[in-house]
Amino acid sequence: IDESHMTVPQINGMYNGDRSRKEMLVDFGFRLPSAYDNRPLKFDEFSRKINRVIYTSATPSQYEISISSQVVQQLIRPTGLQDPQISIKPSEGQIKDLIAEIKKRVKKSQRVLVTTLTKRMAEELSLYLEEKSIKVHYLHSEIQTLERTDLLDDLRLGNYDVLVGINLLREGLDLPEVSLVAILDADKEGFLRSETSLIQTMGRAARHVNGQVILYADTITGSIERAIKEVERRRQIQLDYNKKYNISPKSIEKPIRAKLVEREKVYEESKQIYRDTVIQLALERATEGSLLAEDRQKYIKILTREMKNAARLLDFEQAAILRDQIQSLKFPNQNS
Repeated sequence: IDESHMTVPQINGMYNGDRSRKEMLVDFGFRLPSAYDNRPLKFDEFSRKINRVIYTSATPSQYEISISSQVVQQLIRPTGLQDPQISIKPSEGQIKDLIAEIKKRVKKSQRVLVTTLTKRMAEELSLYLEEKSIKVHYLHSEIQTLERTDLLDDLRLGNYDVLVGINLLREGLDLPEVSLVAILDADKEGFLRSETSLIQTMGRAARHVNGQVILYADTITGSIERAIKEVERRRQIQLDYNKKYNISPKSIEKPIRAKLVEREKVYEESKQIYRDTVIQLALERATEGSLLAEDRQKYIKILTREMKNAARLLDFEQAAILRDQIQSLKFPNQNS
């Protein structure tokens, strides 16, 4: 069972999820009671059917460890790569510091992953980084699966230098070009900043020979302390092994796969969602009553750029709408 820390709870929840959905349908006569018989296995039924099981996970839960007759650690990689170096920086001035770290990586043709706590925060950070002329995109649930994989390929190809996400930059992401993972608000205890989540997110930088993780936090939570302790334990074992056998770490080489779905405009939908979000955020900010005049001009500048983009793409209707919005922002007291 791969990624058992995620898969085992899913198996455990399948029956209850199916049951709760069908109860409503049966109670109101949309399905016969026999619909209950077509169901997933309960967890104890599943457990009785399996014989020998190998649970694989970088962060196994207590359940797998407790029922296993033997726990095997697979810490040494054939490439000699170690787990990333971890540093903690204060939350104050985190965006300014993040931009400086991103620019260092961009100069070396390396990529960066940034994880935030909320979708809104990811959107606003992406908008701000774009204002600073950084090639950035964010991963969110509205992007379809095939588009998401193409977006990750674009990151590897250098079409983007930074990806901002919430909970998608974790298990299964194998990006050799990523040398930095930045975790914002790392000290906000919860599901997205638990020990397991932190270790999984940190692991995205373990495919690069110069992999580094930066945690922006003002306090060291229990989750941060345990996660750092575990990653550093693994890293020390890897360093000792490399020193003993004179192994030089080398970043993995992974070809970029052929696209599953070829389209004339691969990201048309995801880009449109992103552009719409940029426009909406700029409008919201520009119409705030407490906004300073110079800040309002900054958001008007963003809308002007989007108007020109729309005109260049021959979307004159959108360009006209943006033109009118810009005019109303420039001259708020003028009657339309």
